[in-house]
Amino acid sequence: DFLCISLVNGFTQLRYNLGDRTVILQTLQKVHANGNTWHSLSAGRVGNEGYLELDGINVTQKASPGMNALDTHTDFFVGGVSSLNFVNPMATENEPTGFTGCIREIVINNRELNLTVTDPKGGANIGDCDGTDCGYTVCKNNGTCQVENSGFSCSCLREWTGTMCEQSIHCSQNMCGSHALCIPQPASLSYTCACALGWTGKYCDNKIEFYIAKFVGNSYIKYTDPFYGKRDLQHSRLSLNFTTNQTEGLIAWMGKSEDEDNDFLAIGLANGTLKVVINLGERISVPLMHSKYFTCSDGRWHFITVVQNQTCIKVYLDEELILFEDIDPQRKYTALNYGGICYFGGFEFGRKVNIVTTGLFQKELIGKIKDVVLFQDSKKIQLMKAEGYNIHDGNSRN
Repeated sequence: DFLCISLVNGFTQLRYNLGDRTVILQTLQKVHANGNTWHSLSAGRVGNEGYLELDGINVTQKASPGMNALDTHTDFFVGGVSSLNFVNPMATENEPTGFTGCIREIVINNRELNLTVTDPKGGANIGDCDGTDCGYTVCKNNGTCQVENSGFSCSCLREWTGTMCEQSIHCSQNMCGSHALCIPQPASLSYTCACALGWTGKYCDNKIEFYIAKFVGNSYIKYTDPFYGKRDLQHSRLSLNFTTNQTEGLIAWMGKSEDEDNDFLAIGLANGTLKVVINLGERISVPLMHSKYFTCSDGRWHFITVVQNQTCIKVYLDEELILFEDIDPQRKYTALNYGGICYFGGFEFGRKVNIVTTGLFQKELIGKIKDVVLFQDSKKIQLMKAEGYNIHDGNSRN
């Protein structure tokens, strides 16, 4: 399998093969090869349907039946490869040659690659394209960079300050403590403090402990499973107690959630009813239930357990088996490769639940969670030992 973007006779070309045939897309217009025109390129695939867009003009290849997963486990190469022998003969129209030119702002599955000296795994024969201390995106938040004798300076837009326009003016005089993040609130010309796990208060200077985690809508916990390397991923299990009076909310997401191909097991509420979704591969994420019978937004404590035995899924609600389903009798994918990461209540700041879950769930949780157990562990996980923000002590009534 491969996915390759290249220049061919002045046109941009996308080629990919998911295991059955090579798909070729080519832009309608040529690239300006004068050396001083930047072009914006977007390319990729959804299943086996590919798209290629150059400067806003899109070419899409309608999918025909076939394979729809890209199984590649190599490094990601930009501009060339360490040996041209690595390039699949079908990946390019002509003999493969390295790229001559400038590349910036590479975003893979919504994550930008840092094209610096130290961030990539390796490389050779790369120069600085800009030739000045300004470079690209040195000044954050649409600031303008000026070259000076001593290096550079940034001219910031009105809402931003700092040497590289990295700080909101609303946070420049903030009183958030060392256990907090300052979150600007431009509408009210002020800010709020987001407290790290174990801290609370207006300025996050009050230490707390809890065994019931209270989520207030802009909260999340990210737990890293220390035993992930020893888990049998074909037989996963997640159980917890939760309570909420909201009709929407993500309760738990077992998976890395870095890109849409990651495996996951998810529990939440949608339209007031319980919803469980599991993806073991190829983005086949079938919502397992969505019935009015499973209404859980009643402010009471509910105990849920989801058991995955290869492709067979069991869901228990308040110790009653409410679902037993084989999501793939063909047994194509049988392991939950969740990367040792579990999220509760939501995701990191700036990562909206409806976007990360591609619409499976709409909002962060407003409610409480306790007694989380992974697999057949004899002990509950210690939520206090995880990372997260804006978690309150759920033991108290407030």
